[in-house]
Amino acid sequence: MEKTLLELADLVGGVVAGDPGIVIKGLGTLETAREGQITFLANPRYAAKVNDTRASAIVLASGVDSFGLSAIVVENPYLAFAKLLTFFTTRPRSHRGIMPGAIIGEEVAIGEEASIYPGAVVGDRVVIGKRVTLHPNVTLYDDVVLGDDVTLHSGVSVRERCRIGNRVIIHNGTTIGGDGFGYAPDGAAYFKIPQIGIVIIEDDVEIGANAAVDRAALEVTRVGRGTKIDNLVQVGHNCLIGEDCIIVGQAGIAGSTRLGKHVTLGGQVAIAGHLTVGDGAMISGKSGVMSDVAPGEILSGTPAMPHKARLRSAAVFPHLPEMRKSLAKMGIRMARIEKHLDAASNVSITETSPE
Repeated sequence: MEKTLLELADLVGGVVAGDPGIVIKGLGTLETAREGQITFLANPRYAAKVNDTRASAIVLASGVDSFGLSAIVVENPYLAFAKLLTFFTTRPRSHRGIMPGAIIGEEVAIGEEASIYPGAVVGDRVVIGKRVTLHPNVTLYDDVVLGDDVTLHSGVSVRERCRIGNRVIIHNGTTIGGDGFGYAPDGAAYFKIPQIGIVIIEDDVEIGANAAVDRAALEVTRVGRGTKIDNLVQVGHNCLIGEDCIIVGQAGIAGSTRLGKHVTLGGQVAIAGHLTVGDGAMISGKSGVMSDVAPGEILSGTPAMPHKARLRSAAVFPHLPEMRKSLAKMGIRMARIEKHLDAASNVSITETSPE
């Protein structure tokens, strides 16, 4: 596929600086791009590498030196490059239909141009939208509903009655709607609490590999529109995840937690159950959240606290041994001073007391 620089600029809403007629055949990084390819600069710290790249053109922000390269100038180079990468790598979709080796239950409704690969298992009364792709070894339990343009990669399991919206992508090995972790103490043992709710995944969600979104105990576990969930993430039962959230790998969200819109959870963040995280909050990696988080708050550490305060505390940590010694010396000195003051006070009382 070939496009001129001007055509690509129109595609991403940018402006050409240099030769608009340069033909671009692909993309590459600053280090690996070659003639005929376009690269990008998203972080100004790497601006010096532009001078060494062999790319024919570059995507960058206004005011950044292109070192003589023709460029597409945009507000968000990273986003523009993502759009270009999508353009150059996306191929026309071809539907495969129901292939030999797929197992289809009774009363299943399958939309147009669906592809169901060998080894996929579809339960009874399942509804599959248009242009859905079920890769090998996908399992859909009874009464599952899939919207249009859904892609489920191999090993994905969607449990009974769960619902998945349009344009959802779920990667290998993820389970949607497994039982929530609910047990009632029964003496020295535990009695399993039936998990009879469902999971609803809204439109344009993407979930990474080997993640788990547990079904609700009674009602709904919900993942909001546009949210992106990384690999190895645990979403507990009855959680309500807002729209356009980012949840990075190995994060764990305990049951009945509510995340607002545009919440960001770094890797290995742990959130205790029954908490509320407000819109736009950001929690850095490895943080432990044990209380509600206000909208827009930025937290880090365990227990999680405002990030600026955590940084100030971190600056003190290396000096704690010295501070401990200093405090110990101060304590000894104070004890001596108090002893002298007490002695002086006793002398004064003795000298002034009547005979």
